[in-house]
Amino acid sequence: MVAACTFGIEEEYLLVDLASGQVQARPSQAVARCCQKVLGEHFAEEMFCSQIELVSPVFDNLHQARNFFAEHRLRLNEALAEEGLGLYCAASHPNAPWRRQQARRTAHFRQLFDDYQAVAQRSLLSGLHVHVGVPAGCDRMQLINRLLYWLPLLLVLSTSSPLWCGQATGYQSYRRVVCGEWPHMGLPEPLADWNAYLRYRALLQRTGALAVDGNFWWAVRPSRRFPTVELRICDACPRLEDGLAIAGLFRHLVEQALHTRDGTRPMTRELRWVTQENYWRAYRYGRQGTFLGVHDEQAVNAAGWLAQLQALRPPVTVDAERSFRHAERILSEGTSAERQLARFDQARAQGLDVRGALRAVVEQVLRDSGH
Repeated sequence: MVAACTFGIEEEYLLVDLASGQVQARPSQAVARCCQKVLGEHFAEEMFCSQIELVSPVFDNLHQARNFFAEHRLRLNEALAEEGLGLYCAASHPNAPWRRQQARRTAHFRQLFDDYQAVAQRSLLSGLHVHVGVPAGCDRMQLINRLLYWLPLLLVLSTSSPLWCGQATGYQSYRRVVCGEWPHMGLPEPLADWNAYLRYRALLQRTGALAVDGNFWWAVRPSRRFPTVELRICDACPRLEDGLAIAGLFRHLVEQALHTRDGTRPMTRELRWVTQENYWRAYRYGRQGTFLGVHDEQAVNAAGWLAQLQALRPPVTVDAERSFRHAERILSEGTSAERQLARFDQARAQGLDVRGALRAVVEQVLRDSGH
């Protein structure tokens, strides 16, 4: 019997004016106090004043996670509605003026904007992060190497950032394109074990490339604050159930990787090439992509790739079973990115101009986000 791992989830949201559909670049102090009051200890600031993060407690199961996020999304939306605002839970807003966004002025964020300049200013984007707890003594880099091949599949399920600066980008996750402009934000370096990780950190610190307390922002990383591995590749999910399914799948992957290696290919140089290729295809094409499958790199669609995962790592808990079922539903019915693009095309076909069609997309995402 595989021991269950505890987990936590972090969701990032943009604050959108309900009347205009635009991101509120400079929310008032009353709005900031509202968010802090509603979320309490679960509130966290983000890079921009127009963005907040909801940080969960530690969960034992998805039922707890569902209750927590449903309640806090609802309470926050109700409180913000009194200020004329709503939560925008997709990874990108279709036409937010990123140049006008006000950066947070705390020392940490000032340093980020000073170091990364226009790259930081452009990063008006929201992600879904999932922490899964691991036992003491676990070599988290070896564990990450066993997880890495499947991460692009989780990105496919989450894709929600196809529109940027008023136009379709051609990518299902444009957020990951922007992430590629940052250092240490793609796939993790090919480090064989924890000792290699420590040597890598030390090298960057000696050469001034990383502060002593600096973080990597890899697609999956060993957390420096908690005894967890942290999934960071995924776009924020407007529909809560999509994010919960992804969290359930990642937790399942971690549990299985901790306790069995059956059917797991070692992270060879060739498999890393395959993973990198699948990663690009995931953020470019999303659900419509063709991927290099686990069996001799034979081509598979996203549904076939999920089926391969289920065959190699069969669900052994109710949470895992439900997560697979919901993932199948996403791949059958479409992702948030596809719904946004379809709504845009539909609005244009109905005679709306580009601005009106983008506003229709915003309204759909707000509905999906529970407003």
